Amino acid sequence: MNKISLIVPCYNEESNVEPFYNAIVQTFTSIPDSDFELMFVNDGSKDKTLEKIEELNHKDKRVKCVSFARNFGKEAALFAGIRNITGDCAVVLDADLQHPPAVMVEMYAKWKEGFEVVEGVKTDRGKEGLFHKLFTKVFYGMISKAVGMDMKNSSDYKLLDKKVIAELAKLKERNTFFRALSFWVGFKKTTVYYEVAERVSGSSKWSTKSLIKYAINNVICFSYAPLHIVTFLGSVFILIGLGIAIDAVISYFKGISNDGFPTLVILLLLGFGAIMLSLGIIGVYIAQIYDEIKGRPQYIIGRKID
Repeated sequence: MNKISLIVPCYNEESNVEPFYNAIVQTFTSIPDSDFELMFVNDGSKDKTLEKIEELNHKDKRVKCVSFARNFGKEAALFAGIRNITGDCAVVLDADLQHPPAVMVEMYAKWKEGFEVVEGVKTDRGKEGLFHKLFTKVFYGMISKAVGMDMKNSSDYKLLDKKVIAELAKLKERNTFFRALSFWVGFKKTTVYYEVAERVSGSSKWSTKSLIKYAINNVICFSYAPLHIVTFLGSVFILIGLGIAIDAVISYFKGISNDGFPTLVILLLLGFGAIMLSLGIIGVYIAQIYDEIKGRPQYIIGRKID
């Protein structure tokens, strides 16, 4: 019998823990040759999420939990789960049931066929605003170029073989991007498709501000595209400067030189703006490097429930 570990990051999900557990138990009636290990990762929840998990653990020892000392973020929660499971394969999914558990039946079938990474791909993005959809399209366009694979409708919902889990667990970097790293490690991949379901209860923990911060951090840690922007801006201003210089020389010899004060002001403002933007981008990369070399742990575990 195969053991499937389920990695479930949780932050203030007290109303979703029990419905999620019930849905998992129901799903596994359709996977008769397997059993599950349900690894919740409590990411410093401020509600009764941990208490709800403890109640489930008392009646079903397949339910386990790693609880952080404080909130460290979803990426840290995912990797804490990866480093604390024991299954033959693992499925990463959300506690709010927006990742339909029934899709695991198809994922498991693909794994038994020999695939080592089974990627859950969204057929739609659910109820998202126009700004969010445009921002997501640009973000995943950049990441797709960095990884060399189409990540437009990629998600954290995926099944990973224990070999893949072992390689991800070895990674020492503090600033991680699980969705891209699961592509980066390689292995034999396939996809399954699903529709994003409505949350069972509560609201999304992702505000526009947190999504933008998340996107910037992940672009910086997994792509050199922003540094290429700096190079591009420098090249553009060199070309503009050369063009103006050539025009000034020609105008001088023709005796039709014009007052260049407005042009000079515009060039100075644009130039300083480009320099400040470039310094900001480089500064973010330096901050990321500083974060890594300090060697602080990605997360701190306050308690384990086995």
